[in-house]
Amino acid sequence: MTHSVNMNENTELTRSDEMSLAGAALRGAPWKAAAISGGVIAAANWLMGVLLPGPADLTTSLGLGITLFALVASIGAISRPNTADRVTRQARLWSLGHPFRFALYPAAAAAILMYPVQLVFDREGMFGAAWDALWGGAVVYVIAAVLTVALKGRATQSR
Repeated sequence: MTHSVNMNENTELTRSDEMSLAGAALRGAPWKAAAISGGVIAAANWLMGVLLPGPADLTTSLGLGITLFALVASIGAISRPNTADRVTRQARLWSLGHPFRFALYPAAAAAILMYPVQLVFDREGMFGAAWDALWGGAVVYVIAAVLTVALKGRATQSR
């Protein structure tokens, strides 16, 4: 099923259109690098907790790994907006033009991934886990949006 989106600045996009554009921009994300960097930082954080004085907190380590995974994937996806097929290129340019809307989707994905981690490993209950996952998603949102704004300036200078 193909879904075409008119990306004129004067056209109001629906939430579905925005989700399609963010998804298309994320299609070219460096998933392998994101998984490796998230896994390495989670393992290093947990190992430091084991080796250094104090408790090793698996929940914090996994949350940090998920955060880094989401950030590497989202920023890697839009870091080179002109290298991709036409649809992905247009979606990446839309993402650079709407950094705070684009950042919602990696943040939501991070929160969704953090929820079961919080629920299972932290044993806070449904609402406590949801609260912590939302805060983790908020951190991803702010960082991804700020980095996307920075990349927008770099992308417009390189044209």
